[in-house]
Amino acid sequence: MRTRKATILAAYMVVALCGCSRNTPTVVRTYAATAPELVDAYWENNELVTMVTYYEMSDGTWKTDTCAYRYRLEITGRNAAAVKDSTFVFLSNRKDITFEQAWKASGFSSNTADYFKEKDARFVALK
Repeated sequence: MRTRKATILAAYMVVALCGCSRNTPTVVRTYAATAPELVDAYWENNELVTMVTYYEMSDGTWKTDTCAYRYRLEITGRNAAAVKDSTFVFLSNRKDITFEQAWKASGFSSNTADYFKEKDARFVALK
């Protein structure tokens, strides 16, 4: 009787562990950082230049090597003196990033208060 209970318990634990492993998100697509020698060509062709390698996950989230995010935001706009629009790509846990916040947080501001904490948002690409 004891052996039967142990066998049933072991089978239950295996099934439970298999169920948990199916809930672990997997990488659907990798967005590799753009090689330095390609940056100028991408910029001239109006293609996204990826600064940080990041991943699209099977559960709809996004992640870098250090943090996970709920959203991937492409924020497009034009600075006052610019001749064309710019697009900033952020992985974020918030949806409300404005164009002004995006261009400042992407490295164009000298005020560190304009940058996001890594757990809130991460600048990953520019076009």
